[in-house]
Amino acid sequence: MLNMIILLLSYLIGSIPFALVIGKSFYNTDIRGYGSGNLGATNSFRILGKTAGTIVAFVDLLKGIIVCVLPMALHSNVSPALCGLLAIIGHAFPVFAGFKGGKAVATSAGVFLFLAPLGTFIACMVFLISLLSSKYVSLSSMLGSISILIYSLFFEGRPIIALSSFICLFVVILHRENIKRMWKGTEAKVGRTFK
Repeated sequence: MLNMIILLLSYLIGSIPFALVIGKSFYNTDIRGYGSGNLGATNSFRILGKTAGTIVAFVDLLKGIIVCVLPMALHSNVSPALCGLLAIIGHAFPVFAGFKGGKAVATSAGVFLFLAPLGTFIACMVFLISLLSSKYVSLSSMLGSISILIYSLFFEGRPIIALSSFICLFVVILHRENIKRMWKGTEAKVGRTFK
């Protein structure tokens, strides 16, 4: 019973739409009606500004860490990787926001920061290098997820390899519209509004 509660909590914590809460509470703005319409850090940066975007990114990342800590805190044998997976799914498909959320990059980063700190550091470096050179957040996010998968294949066990494989595929699928826009040359770059 405890294990089921932890798994449910993991999904519900992941489902908390902080971008929506912060936008409505402090900016009187529902960001689902602007930019990409996503409830994530990138759209928060673009619509609400740097302060709000930074806060959203931090709390979304924190969701991933918290759910991984839950089994240990509650003395359960549930896999932290499974809790992380449910939080990531919750962020992308939140029950509290009509199952339309963000692309789960920050929450995934929080999960892997707990499970594979070195791999997460490498993925962050890949993300930053790509962002500085391409100015595409979407491309940088996908390359970051690919890098954590490659790291996991060499240095982690099967649970984290399985999770990183899922996340890599999941992130790429959630960015499919961004891929189309990059192909057409209409994808928004850092510092520009969405097209």
